Amino acid sequence: MSQYQRLLLVIDPAMRQSPAIPRAAALAKASGASLHIAALLKPASILSLFEHNVRNEARERYRLGHQEWLQEEVHRLRGHGVKVNGEVAWADDLLEEILQHVAEIQPDLLIKDVQHEPALKRAFLTPMDWHLLRQCPVPLYLMGRHGHTLPQMVVAAVDPSRPEYQHNGLNDRIIHEANSLALQCDAELHLLHAYDVSSVYLGDAGGGGLVLSDLTRELRVTLEKAFLELAERYGVPEERRHFILGQPVTVLANFVTENQADVLVMGRVHRQGLEKLVGSTTEHALYQVPCSLLAL
Repeated sequence: MSQYQRLLLVIDPAMRQSPAIPRAAALAKASGASLHIAALLKPASILSLFEHNVRNEARERYRLGHQEWLQEEVHRLRGHGVKVNGEVAWADDLLEEILQHVAEIQPDLLIKDVQHEPALKRAFLTPMDWHLLRQCPVPLYLMGRHGHTLPQMVVAAVDPSRPEYQHNGLNDRIIHEANSLALQCDAELHLLHAYDVSSVYLGDAGGGGLVLSDLTRELRVTLEKAFLELAERYGVPEERRHFILGQPVTVLANFVTENQADVLVMGRVHRQGLEKLVGSTTEHALYQVPCSLLAL
């Protein structure tokens, strides 16, 4: 039985060349899942300048134009064997509307294009995709600009150093989800851990900084053992296991770029305080990796 039964694709109908449409359709066809396309319209501020009746008429004409396009797109996809339906709706609060659709449809995946935001803007406003990473109750599949229509290489990014990943089984869920996606797409599954030792320092009696080389080596051995146990448990071949030294986001970005990976599967850990303000590894990876991101 297929892992996916229902897929929800949220699009901005103004972006009719969205790469998420053919990719979501290809995944739906490969898995046998039904695909619901929700084209959500954000109200144009200029419409508020018109009188009430004129404004309503303009809104309806605008919606019907997108509805006609979406109906043609749905008809075309059905002709290719995809089980799909679609709707066009206004969304005064886009985040709330997306979460409401998720609650009503109960999809196995929420799919949307990555909404790239300038770094300066992210410093003052939390991006929509970050809100979804923090609040979406189902796996979130954010489509990057690059990659094959149907994934050929799926990378599961695990972290055996994080107690919360171990205690709640997140590493296992990451590998399971990545493996399931790879199987349905006939793609390669790779396992990756970015091993960062930059924070392993100790102030000695003289006040200087001393790198704990012995502790670092011991920690590396422990983490690599845990990483290899995960790989063995899921039958990942040796040539597809990658235990790499470096800052996590940099390692992830370099690896997927050099290996032309299609999907990076990562975990989401709910944070509080400063960590929530600054953003998690997964949130920052979203704007650094060129591939799609599947967040659990």
